[in-house]
Order: sequence, then structure tokens, then C-alpha cells
Amino acid sequence: MYTAMYTAMYTAMYTAMYTAMYTAMYTALSLVFLQLATWDSVHGLNGSLKESRIENGMQGVTVKVVTLLEDPFVMVAENILGQPKRYKGFSIDVLDALAKILGFKYEIYQVADSKYGSQLPNGSWNGMIGDLINKRADLAVSAITITPERENVVDFSKRYLDYSVGILLRKPEEKINIFSLFAPFDLAVWACIAAAIPVVGVLIFLLNRLQALRSSSTQNAPPGQPHNGGVGSGSLHSAIWIVYGAFVHQGGEGVVGSAALRIVMGSWWLFTLIVCSSYTANLAAYLTVSRMDHAIRSFQDLARQMDVDYGTVRDSAVYDYFRNKGTNPLEQDSTYAELWRTVSKSNGMDFSVSSPSEGIRKAKKSPYAFLWDMAVLEYAALTDDDCTITVSGNGMSSKGYGIAMQHGSPYRDLFSQK
Repeated sequence: MYTAMYTAMYTAMYTAMYTAMYTAMYTALSLVFLQLATWDSVHGLNGSLKESRIENGMQGVTVKVVTLLEDPFVMVAENILGQPKRYKGFSIDVLDALAKILGFKYEIYQVADSKYGSQLPNGSWNGMIGDLINKRADLAVSAITITPERENVVDFSKRYLDYSVGILLRKPEEKINIFSLFAPFDLAVWACIAAAIPVVGVLIFLLNRLQALRSSSTQNAPPGQPHNGGVGSGSLHSAIWIVYGAFVHQGGEGVVGSAALRIVMGSWWLFTLIVCSSYTANLAAYLTVSRMDHAIRSFQDLARQMDVDYGTVRDSAVYDYFRNKGTNPLEQDSTYAELWRTVSKSNGMDFSVSSPSEGIRKAKKSPYAFLWDMAVLEYAALTDDDCTITVSGNGMSSKGYGIAMQHGSPYRDLFSQK
């Protein structure tokens, strides 16, 4: 009886142990291997032993693409009435090139909420990322940036364009100043030049009178009568006029005869040459600097000033970047903390905007700095008919633009390779 009992106990124990061990092994293997087909003795092979992986091309495949209008990445092209809406732009060119190389076709539509995609408080995603998560689209093509948060829920191809953030500003109004011609020299320099003209004129007048007296005593001429070799008629106003004419490079009257007059006039001509050359160089530099002068050239300048409001698009990658940098306690630069305080004021409702086009319009019409993708801002500045906006700032991150697709999409490696 004891033998049968121990035999049954050991049999049950070993059966449970081996069952648990094989179950664990099967579970572990199922995490590593992908089930392609099943087989049983009644129905035989159910499925295909060939993995459904795209390696060479996508001939005959039609993918659904979600997009968002963003100049110059995605724009509406001119189309004939009654024809489907067509798109153009840099990202569309990339998509068309991939379609030509891989042989697939695509159907494109615009995202309903006009957003790229950000996580909501309830954990769901909106915009193009939400359409990919909910399987409404296979690809997302636009000026969509690759971020760690988005990579957790969707896949991205390798980036096809680098990404940086710039500052879009309205150009400062040029103020016309009728006294700008006097700007190259200080007031004291102009006063010295104005005083030097009559002083040199009086000196030349005295030297001319001495020469006339010497000539009259030598040739018995009446005193005060100028002789050949004098300058002008010998009067004081004539001497000052000659000095002024030399200063403005208009020459003088008469012939300088004596050595003393030649020394004085030669020194004055050299002085006027130096003054005029310095004035011309300083005037050119002043006009150039006045045209290029702008108070805001970087994010540090933007954070320090109080005259110009600034913001970006709410719930965008740029908005999230400033939030991460501005709220990071390990961040050494206080610039981003100040930028984030302004950008996020009243949850972004005061200074940030709902779309890039709104931010560009606001920068054109008011003293407002719009922080957005450098490529978009440069295109807006180049295509502005009124030439009223300019772009400043430098790149702030090493991110890039990519093609987003569903998590685990078989197209990811193929798109990245091509």
C-alpha cells in the first residue's frame, strides 16, 4: 500500500514539475520565435513557413499616408477642378522618390485635428501619431520630428533632414535721420574742423600780405596791391574761401608763390585728404552696421529683453523641448527657464499659438518672436513679398525629420535603407 502511494505521489510530482518546465520553455521560446504556421495530423499545415517580411520591394502595395500642411514640406499643388487634391513639397518629394524606387502606391489625406501628435493627459495621442497608433494610417509624412516620446509608440525611418529651431522676427523699421551724414565724426571733431578753416584762412591771409609787402618794397609797388604769385585777391574772405575750397576738394584760386604759403597749403591739403578718407570709411561702416543691427540674435538675447513677446506652437515638439529644458533642475543655463516661463504663460495661451501659420502672421504684424523649425522660418522669410521678416538664432538640437509609421511596421528597415 505504501509502495503504491509513494509511486503515485512521485508520479504526480514529476508530472507537475515537467509540465511547468515545458510550459516555461515554450513561453520563453514564444517570446523569441515568431509563429508562422501550425500543423496537426488532421488538417496538416495551416499557414506559410515563409516570414511575411519585405526585403526587396513593395510592388503592388498601396499604403495610406496621413499628412499635415507645412510649408515647404507639404503644400497643396494646383489641380484641375474635379480631380483629387494633389500635394507638393520637400517631404512629398521624398515620398515620391521612395514610391518610385520601391514600387508602391499611396493614398494621402490630411489629419483631422491639424496636429503632429502629442500625448494627452489620459495617455492617448492626438494628431498624426494618434492616427498611426489607431491603425488609420500606415505612414505619416510631413515636417514631423523624431523625439524619444514619439519613438515609444511609433517607429521612425532614419532622418532625411536635420532639424534646428530659429527665431522669426519683424525687421526693425528704418528711421530716416537727416543728420546721419554727421554721424561718422563726433561733435568735437566737427567743431575742430570748423575752427581750423578760418584759422588757416587767417594764416594764409597774413602770409599773403607779407608776401605782397615784400614784393611792393622790392618793386616799388603801392602797398596792398597784390603781385603775381599771391593767392587770390589778397583779402581775408578770399583766403578763407580758398581754404574751404581745398577742404571740399574743389581747388583754389591763384598761384602759391612763397615757400611759407606752399608749406601751409601743402599741410592743409594733406590734412583734408586724411579727414575726407576717414569720413568716407566711417560713413560706409556706419551705414552697414545700422542696416545689420538687431537687438535679438540668439535665445540669450531673447530671454534678457522685455520689449518683444515670444512663443511657439502649443503641444508641439518645440514646446516640449522648452518644457524639458526649462524644468530640468540639472540645467545650468537659466536661459531656458526664462524662455519656458514666457512660452508657457497661462498654459501657452498668452504668447504661444495654435499653428505655425498663425505664428508667422503674428510675427509679421506685431513685435513678436516666433520660435519654430528653422527650415520653415527660412522659407517663410524668402517667400515674403513685403520683405518684413527676418530669421535669427542657431541650431539647438541634433534631431531630425523622419517618416513615422506604425509600431512594428515591416516598412521601417526598407525605408531607412533606401
